[in-house]
This record gives sequence, C-alpha cells and structure tokens, in this order.
Amino acid sequence: MSTLPTKRRRWFPGAVAGLIFGGGIAAALGWAAYSALFVRHNRNLPPAIDAERRSFASRGTGVLSYYVDRHAEGRPLVLIHSINAAASAYEMRPIFNDFRSVRPVYALDLPGFGFSDRANRVYTPSLYVEAITALLTTQIREAGPVDVVALSLGAEFAALTAAAHPELIRSLALISPTGLDQRVRTGGSDGFYRALSFPVWSQPLYDLLVTPASLRFFLQLSFEGPVDPGLLAYAEITSHRPGARHAPLYFISGKLFTPQIGEVYRTLQTPTLVLYDRDNFTGFSALPGLLAANPAWRAARITPTKGLPHFEKMEEVSEALDGFWSTL
Repeated sequence: MSTLPTKRRRWFPGAVAGLIFGGGIAAALGWAAYSALFVRHNRNLPPAIDAERRSFASRGTGVLSYYVDRHAEGRPLVLIHSINAAASAYEMRPIFNDFRSVRPVYALDLPGFGFSDRANRVYTPSLYVEAITALLTTQIREAGPVDVVALSLGAEFAALTAAAHPELIRSLALISPTGLDQRVRTGGSDGFYRALSFPVWSQPLYDLLVTPASLRFFLQLSFEGPVDPGLLAYAEITSHRPGARHAPLYFISGKLFTPQIGEVYRTLQTPTLVLYDRDNFTGFSALPGLLAANPAWRAARITPTKGLPHFEKMEEVSEALDGFWSTL
C-alpha cells in the first residue's frame, strides 16, 4: 500500500508525465538546434560509379544525371536504383561494373537523389516514369529497345514505364521488387506527408533518419553478411546534400507507391525476371500466383540474401540475368 498522502498520490503521475513530456520537447528542440548548427547539409558528393557522368535537362523532371559506359557494343542495359532515405545509383554499382565490359550500360540517378535535381517539388510515381522515359528517348544512342534492371521500389517505376512504352523496353529484371506482398495500398496520406514535411522539423527529422547509426541499422536489414562499406559511406554523403530530404519524405509517407501495381504486374507483357530471396522491407507472397497467371514472368531465388543480392552474390545474379536474356 502506498505511503504517499492522497493529494500527492493524485499529483505524482501527472508530474511524472509532465517531466517525460517536457523532457521529450527539450530533446526535440535540442536535436533541432544541433541539426541547424552542426549537421553539414552540403557535403561534397563524389561520383557513385567510376564512369562518365552526364546530365541533361528534362522539361517535366528537371536536370537528370546518369552514368554511362559505351565502350562495348550491343543492346543497352539500363539500371534503376531503389527509393529510400539515402538512395542513389551506387545501389546498382556492382551490376554496372559487371556488365560494362560486354555491353553499353546506363545508371540513372532518379529525381531527388544523387546528382539529379533535388528540388522541393511534388514527387510521384509518374514523375519517375517520366524520368526513365526521358533517359530512354533522349540519351540512349544505341538502336532498339533496352534491357532494364531495377531495384525494390524502382521496379514499380520500371514496370509502369514498360506498360506505358512497351516499344522502349525489351525486358525487365526486378531485384526484390515491391508490390508482390498482397498488402492493400492507399497511395499514402496527404496529412501524414504534411506533418512530416512541416518546415520546423522536416530537416531535423530527416537528419535523425540518416545518422551513421541509423543508416547502418537499416542497411544491415538488407544484408545477409556485413554491410558493404562503400554503400554505407556513400549513403551518408548523399543524404547530406541540399534538398536531400524532399523525395524521401514523400517515400516515407507512402506517396510513391502505386496502389494498382498488382494489376500492372498481372497484365504486363514485357518479359520479366524477378530476383529475390528474403527481404525485411517487402514480401513475395503474390509471386507464385503471378507466375501462374502471367507467362511473361519468371523468377530466380538468390540465396541466402536479404534484398541486395547483387552486393553479396553478384556471380549468381549475373548468371541468372544472362540465362534470362539468352531466352529472349
């Protein structure tokens, strides 16, 4: 039985709650001050890939950047990275380096990431489809449709592009694609996005997501073994650039996911290969039904991996891709 007087017993829980709330407010204000005064938001960004980097202006998407190696001849290979708090073309670096000696390779920085325009604008799936389309129609010198390899949420944008412009893309290879977990999608929340992007705390909130400890934690969820040190180092740098928070906040609020992507996958006639295993950020429960319903799709499991098989099992990924392309 409590020995506190009745009035003190009534006052004590409220006082504790007040202290906790006040402490939380103080911590948040302290982090906001630290973010404004001590976090560098204009770090020097090196190239993600040791290759020629080009930029071009697209009317609908702003300035877009991509890496290219055209020394080899053949059908072009186009690489599309994922979307996350610190995404960039570095995510596709192992594939770029593996194939650059045998065919022309292009790796795009999507709008809001890498060296591409990071303006404070509305980011939507259609914006990313427009960016991929602009690359394919204005920058690819080689004749004929291309092969595309896309990662995670980038796979949705690649599939949407193929559905809208089937003449531009011969095949898709989707690595750990989102949209195959059978979850009901809503297309995100405007209210949630407005809350995340409120000017007072949007930058401190984003800075909290891209601390070295946070980046390592989330990247570790995508590796079976140790995190690739180059990917981690580049993620930290690219997430500390002017405007780096704008596109990721749309992603976090769910506004970059396409609610009807399942139907797009089911009706897509472009030959498509899914490379997958386990993934802590998405699932593949709909894949068996999709493979049964759409003969244009096939799949290869790269084990053991957790979302980034090309960083840990590039030889197996390369064999799967070559085997797929040889059948087309």
